[in-house]
Amino acid sequence: MKEKVHQTVLVLDFGGQYKELIARTVRSLKVHSVILPGATPAEEVAKLAPIGIILTGGPFSVYAEDSPKADPALFGLGIPVLGICYGMQMMSAALGGEVSPCSVSEYGTTEVRVTEECVLFEGVKTPMQTLMSHTDYVSRVPEGFRITAVTDNCPAAAVACDGKKLYGVQLHPEVERTRGGRRIIRNFLYKVCGAKGDYTMDAYIENEVRRIREQAGEHEIVLGLSGGVDSAVAAALIERAVPDRLTCIFVDHGMMRKNERAEIEEAFGGKSLNLVCVDAKDRFLSRLAGVTEPEQKRKIIGEEFVRVFESESAKYDDCFLAQGTIYPDVIESGANNSANIKSHHNVGGLPKESRFVGIIEPLRGLFKDEVRALGRKLGLPETIVNRQPFPGPGLAVRCVGEITEEKLGILREADAVFREEMAKGGVKADQYFAVLTSMRSVGVVGDFRTYGYVVALRAVRTTDFMTCEYVHVPYAVLDRASKRIVDEISGAGRVVYDVTGKPPATIEWE
Repeated sequence: MKEKVHQTVLVLDFGGQYKELIARTVRSLKVHSVILPGATPAEEVAKLAPIGIILTGGPFSVYAEDSPKADPALFGLGIPVLGICYGMQMMSAALGGEVSPCSVSEYGTTEVRVTEECVLFEGVKTPMQTLMSHTDYVSRVPEGFRITAVTDNCPAAAVACDGKKLYGVQLHPEVERTRGGRRIIRNFLYKVCGAKGDYTMDAYIENEVRRIREQAGEHEIVLGLSGGVDSAVAAALIERAVPDRLTCIFVDHGMMRKNERAEIEEAFGGKSLNLVCVDAKDRFLSRLAGVTEPEQKRKIIGEEFVRVFESESAKYDDCFLAQGTIYPDVIESGANNSANIKSHHNVGGLPKESRFVGIIEPLRGLFKDEVRALGRKLGLPETIVNRQPFPGPGLAVRCVGEITEEKLGILREADAVFREEMAKGGVKADQYFAVLTSMRSVGVVGDFRTYGYVVALRAVRTTDFMTCEYVHVPYAVLDRASKRIVDEISGAGRVVYDVTGKPPATIEWE
């Protein structure tokens, strides 16, 4: 199958945390995007014939000796360029401008005011609330450039050289917290680069099917099916690429939600996925006995998953391991030069000694909303596409401290109550669950002293799962959930609600 050629925008990476968010936004606007190293030679860029180039942010100062730089010839190719944050500063310095330390750094939400008409800001309501994160700024713009936007502390929040189609913004238009940011990127793609919008999810499926076939060859494929949307979509995509060569293994590690296994067997057991269910409860819980450190728990669970998959795939001479890894998993695990926030069991590759010949991860560069859209295109039912996200380690990352049968039982029931009350109350949230904390608190029931665990409830709203805001759950719903948890579940003594966003928190607790 020959890959269809689409108009492409290159995202040149300079260590920016949000590079994949940029690529995702471009894709969502129906333009193909490719991420390449920031120092990619201009000659190679020209050969790819992109319709536009986006320079990412990065944790550097352009005047530092070891700071990454783009090939200066890049700006003379006649290809439109949009520099974001560090990308804007670097482009300005390369073309003869000056970059200086800020007298007042800008972090977080910052108001930007457009001072001159610019194609980037057409249709954008101003002043606009944006996300800023910088300690340097463009103190003198290059010849031929003009300033198009400012903030209270940044006299050059956006710059433009219309004749050469070179633009820069100090703000981050790729994140949800920047109001109008998507419009800025759209304007760059369609009004500056002349995009036709010829890249769709159908095109993604076509290209990924081709890649899976090329990678797998004649090998069998074993996929870890958790029952969540990520692994389900990965299974559907692989099944389309290599029919009858996929075996899906569901591992019941004893840390599933209430009735989870039965629901998964009902949802997937009748499909042509060759579903195998493995009861590995004792195996996982024995390895986790006495372990309290979150990273150690995640690493143990990750290794045990692989070993179970290896054992179940022993009937094949050699095969690939497939996983529903998505991009937020990759970022949080410290891959792609990002900070390690927390390890994910499906990130990091295979153990040094493994019988698998390799890993197939067809969703690795996608975000959750893209995965859901892909699932719909593949014909998966909404019950699967919109299934509440559930981490691979299961309740292990929602049970703070040591994992015991008693604590899992309390957590499983508390989580079920909260989910029931959220459904009854019609509360909309992208993810919601209960957490069993390591704290216990004194209470009184029937004139007797109790000393039960503190249960934390959490509900968040997010699109990309890279950031989130907590949901304002009605007090009536929280009240019913709290009363039921304390009244119905032995060992639960107190209920609290988590009102922390991401950042500074993560969505899960461990």
